[in-house]
Amino acid sequence: MPEGDTIHYAAARIRTVLASRVPEEILTPHPRHALDRWPQQLAGRAVRAVDAHGKHLFMRFEGDLTLHSHLRMTGAWSVSPRGQRWKRAAGRAWLVLRSGEWEVVQFDGPVLELMRESRTRFDRRLAALGQDILGEHFDLERFLRRLRADDPRRAIGDALLDQQTVAGIGNVWKAETCFAVGVDPWRALADVRDEEAAALVRFAREHMRESARAGFQARPRAVYKRAGLPCARCGSTIRQRDQGENNRMTFWCPGCQR
Repeated sequence: MPEGDTIHYAAARIRTVLASRVPEEILTPHPRHALDRWPQQLAGRAVRAVDAHGKHLFMRFEGDLTLHSHLRMTGAWSVSPRGQRWKRAAGRAWLVLRSGEWEVVQFDGPVLELMRESRTRFDRRLAALGQDILGEHFDLERFLRRLRADDPRRAIGDALLDQQTVAGIGNVWKAETCFAVGVDPWRALADVRDEEAAALVRFAREHMRESARAGFQARPRAVYKRAGLPCARCGSTIRQRDQGENNRMTFWCPGCQR
């Protein structure tokens, strides 16, 4: 699943080519949106802003209209010169916006909806989100209160994926953050000190912000998808196992994560 850094990176690229511009063409080629009339509703409206919160992207148009996207496991945003061959098949495009020499395309996006701006503030799914790990300001005490309101028996690795506690961390950053701080992702919340929880979000915040600026090449790759290989820090064999109700794969080093 694309994580918060991926969404912020996409938002920044989209903002560069669409912000303060009226798209010359808006297409909704997927049959699911054939009757939604978004091109007609958005015709002549400039894009006021493009921003992200956690794994959610918002394209805000004049006239109190916002396109909300969540990519879940399958979706992707693409920004490319007009006419350049797309990285995915044309039949997988759900939304296409063209402005000048650029095309912005959303592929395979299971959550794509046009809503009133006010709804983005009061929609229960969005209002329940925790702070964006990549937000300009991050209140550590607020994060700790939400974390401590969770089941103390819950594993810290699973808790970090709860978007109501903190928005934007996914499976990659869960694994790499726990490794960097030396915290076993299977440790119960009751056994995680506030100082350790704070260190986890500080590492995630710092390194995810760098990844959001520079792209995937800035992501650490110490344990994620390295099961069976030796840990570069202690030499122990990296392990993997499903975790939580959603059975998300967790990677960790049993030698240096306690």
